[in-house]
Amino acid sequence: MLETIEKWVIDNGPVWAALVATIFTWISTAAGAGLVFFFKKMHRGLLDGMLGFTGGVMVAASFWSLLAPSIEMSEKYYPDYPWMPAAVGFMSGAIFLFILDKSLPHLHINFREGESEGVKTQLHKSWLLVLAITLHNIPEGLAVGVLFGAASLGLEDASVSAAIALAMGIAIQNFPEGFAVAMPLRRTGMSRWRSFYYGQLSAVVEPIAGVVGALSVIYMQSILPFALAFAAGAMIFVVVEEVIPETQRDKYTDIAVLGFIGGFIVMMILDVAFG
Repeated sequence: MLETIEKWVIDNGPVWAALVATIFTWISTAAGAGLVFFFKKMHRGLLDGMLGFTGGVMVAASFWSLLAPSIEMSEKYYPDYPWMPAAVGFMSGAIFLFILDKSLPHLHINFREGESEGVKTQLHKSWLLVLAITLHNIPEGLAVGVLFGAASLGLEDASVSAAIALAMGIAIQNFPEGFAVAMPLRRTGMSRWRSFYYGQLSAVVEPIAGVVGALSVIYMQSILPFALAFAAGAMIFVVVEEVIPETQRDKYTDIAVLGFIGGFIVMMILDVAFG
């Protein structure tokens, strides 16, 4: 099965592969959001555990799928300063998300409406929640696209199987993420269809970011180590600034931590097994 997918990726190119992979992660988000058709309430401990799982996947992916290949490539291309591309790229990704975080109006899950961040706006709470998860999904889409772009160049440190493993990991954590967006909206009295619509909408940005990431490394190969680290820095910023605080607002912090560890292990196994 994996060999068939790898052949398809090679035959169709990294841009199509990144697009299909991120559409798959989008569908996973929609599937999670679709649980609102079956449930109206969700236990807060389950929500925090799901969010913790999301954070664990993102941290593991940041290292094994992005930072480690960036450092290995840097040792070949920049032997005198092998730390430089990873450090500069990582910081740039964090600063990029910092700017988006301060500019884009959004509301973290589990936060009250008066605690919204970014520029002041009159947007409804539902849109603010969607925009918050959209911030999560931008670096995820970029990461998948950059890794598929790197694999297309035939580099030893970035294989197609590693890109597939990353896409699988992102899809796995997107399922509870879609659920985590849609259920709070449903709990406020919003209809099932509208809750589902807003829940899946948060991942629409992933295919766009994936294509941008793939194109950037194909046409600017010299930036590849920087691009991988950039995606890692953006993901870590999201985890520390948004995902972890979202899980620390109630009495289920231990469940969130266990979820984080579980997500980390799942992504680590995927990357080591396939990468």
